[in-house]
Amino acid sequence: MIAPPMTPVHRVLIVDDEPLARARLRELVSDDPALVLAGECANGRDAVTAIVRDDPDIVLLDVQMPELDGLGVVRAVGADRMPVTVFITASDAHAVSAFDLHAVDYVLKPVERDRFTEALRRAKRRVGQDAGGGGRTQLAALVTRLALKLEGRTLFIAPGTIDWVEALDNHVRLHTGRETLVVRDTLTHLAERLPPGLFLRVHRSTLVNTDRIREIQPWFGGEYAIVLTDGTKLTTGRRYRAAVQAFLSGSL
Repeated sequence: MIAPPMTPVHRVLIVDDEPLARARLRELVSDDPALVLAGECANGRDAVTAIVRDDPDIVLLDVQMPELDGLGVVRAVGADRMPVTVFITASDAHAVSAFDLHAVDYVLKPVERDRFTEALRRAKRRVGQDAGGGGRTQLAALVTRLALKLEGRTLFIAPGTIDWVEALDNHVRLHTGRETLVVRDTLTHLAERLPPGLFLRVHRSTLVNTDRIREIQPWFGGEYAIVLTDGTKLTTGRRYRAAVQAFLSGSL
């Protein structure tokens, strides 16, 4: 009898200066059979040492810590050497700095089980992509809320609720179920703020939430038609054919 393939186990480092926060994260990690605790750090300096020494697969990294904060940890280690990283914080005041380090967003405290599970699912998928590609990713903090400037106010939405995005000159239109939001931004800039691996650029004017893809069909000229779960059909562009094919290969 051939044994079923084993589920990869990912080593997780917890970094937070609050004992209760570490205990909560430790509980959530222990409940996932695909995760194993690689260690805990109560400050940024110890975190830098542990990351360089132990090379964990995933880091749960608090942003706000005394002396050396989470952003300082990333700068000290180097974004290109960081493991897949989930920022965890009680405040969104560091969003701009996080974006500067290629982070797209962060998980807010108190960390809810469903949100943790979703974030770690994406983190594990990113670790698998890194292993297949043979290289370390840049920082990949995972999004729970995306801040959008809309008519003089800031709207926070969960990226996972976005079905697809289309470019409209110097604006973008976000399709979220039955609602659409028009935001002054470029598609390229928005793509940089969205979770890596969750959104796929399939055309110069189109981003698609990969969780919303129901099927991909051959189309004219070697391109593809992408059908979403709500029946929306989008066509790919020639420049993005390779990205779609890579997604197909990775999703099989």
